[in-house]
Amino acid sequence: MTASTPLIVTFVIYLLAMVLIGVVAWRSTRNFDDYILGGRSLGPGVTALSAGASDMSGWLLMGLPGAMYLGGVSESWIAIGLIVGAYLNWRYVAGPLRVYTERTGNALTLPDFFTHRFEDRSRLLRVFSALVILVFFAVYCASGVVAGARLFESVFGLPYAQAIWWGAAVTILYTLIGGFLAVSWTDVAQGTLMLFALILAPVIVYMNTGGFESSIELIRSVDATRLSWTRDGALGAVGLISLLAWALGYFGQPHILARFMAADSVHSIPAARRIGMTWMILCLLGALLVGFLGIAYFQQHPEVAGPVEANAERVFITLVELLFNPWVAGVILSAILAAVMSTLSSQLLVCSSVLSEDFYRGFVRPGAGQRELMWIGRASVLLVALVALWLARDPESRVLGLVSYAWAGFGAAFGPVVLLSLFWGRMTRNGALAGMLLGAVTVVAWKQIAVERMGSNLYEIVPGFAIGLLAIIVVSLLDNAPSQNVRATHEQVRRSLRETGY
Repeated sequence: MTASTPLIVTFVIYLLAMVLIGVVAWRSTRNFDDYILGGRSLGPGVTALSAGASDMSGWLLMGLPGAMYLGGVSESWIAIGLIVGAYLNWRYVAGPLRVYTERTGNALTLPDFFTHRFEDRSRLLRVFSALVILVFFAVYCASGVVAGARLFESVFGLPYAQAIWWGAAVTILYTLIGGFLAVSWTDVAQGTLMLFALILAPVIVYMNTGGFESSIELIRSVDATRLSWTRDGALGAVGLISLLAWALGYFGQPHILARFMAADSVHSIPAARRIGMTWMILCLLGALLVGFLGIAYFQQHPEVAGPVEANAERVFITLVELLFNPWVAGVILSAILAAVMSTLSSQLLVCSSVLSEDFYRGFVRPGAGQRELMWIGRASVLLVALVALWLARDPESRVLGLVSYAWAGFGAAFGPVVLLSLFWGRMTRNGALAGMLLGAVTVVAWKQIAVERMGSNLYEIVPGFAIGLLAIIVVSLLDNAPSQNVRATHEQVRRSLRETGY
């Protein structure tokens, strides 16, 4: 299709606004700490919306509605798992991580935190955790590039090979110049836009399907199993566990954990949790309703169902184009770009921080100055973006598939390590390394062997998380006890947290 003038105008205004925020953030970024973690200055609202927007990538408006459109209400278990996982992450990880990272060398990244937490003078933890971040974020960033390309491909009629560049260009630009503050401030604007779109879109689709009862009958006429929470038993226990297991991923996502680390105080976390969870629940509900009601709408109007039948992940885009005034459609479709940009920018920045802080300053130039590190960080953003663009070059790539694989990788490699490092004083460096290694390897092996070759339906995060957790406990108990200094720091942090209500 050829984009209308309103669509072009609204997209251009939105993109220029994001670049402008990046320029303002650039003027407020004074040193490397500001560029990587915003100087730990985020208030509750910014912390909440930045964590939410960086979490809910393009899959929220493309992958999740598409899954709901194909599978029906049984796909809601993903959303339930995510809500449970996000709440537990806010409640039990956010505050302790904020305090612990500040007390352990003012750690700016997860590899930096692990290194200081376990006094790892060999730097094996830093190297391996940094490699895990780079590998899985390359896949995660590729999912964002694919989602952005799908949007530009559908709305502007661009060939996929061109669309991947247009979809990523502005994100790369404002992340490159503005760093963490630009990413966080744009997240607030993008999170607000996403919420607006996901409240308005399902209401309009609902009004055009003849009401709830009419929609249910139409969906039943297409496939009655789409109304079943278990697909009439076909989902099974393994399928249900796999959908709910998305909750486990939250404890190991570096781009979300970075928001907790950047909060201005541990006292800001409870307010941020309330804001963030309200935003998340409303957004997930809206996305699910769009996919669900889309089944009924396209049953009524099969003549316009072509794009969705070819790729279910276009259901949100297609419905907005069909049902909204072009000016309003431009604003709502910008929400997809907002979802893509918010997550992609966060991921690019985490990769940049790993390359500049954990590799360049850690191994190449330990005495590098602040200005030098900022430019290395910017060069790293560009490098990772180019790798992601290369990985996203396949036009058959699916957003949800890429996201689920990267989500599992981080959840299994880092989730058990983060949880036990915050709450178990007996955990050792070797235990952390074993858990990280076995968690990551299990995800890759399970995906390649059990899922793709043997047809297993069990989501790879389940065995990966379990084996990683077990490895940490067993190796730590067999290992020598942590040093007196490590144990003392842990007790000080736990005492401080108890005083603040954690």
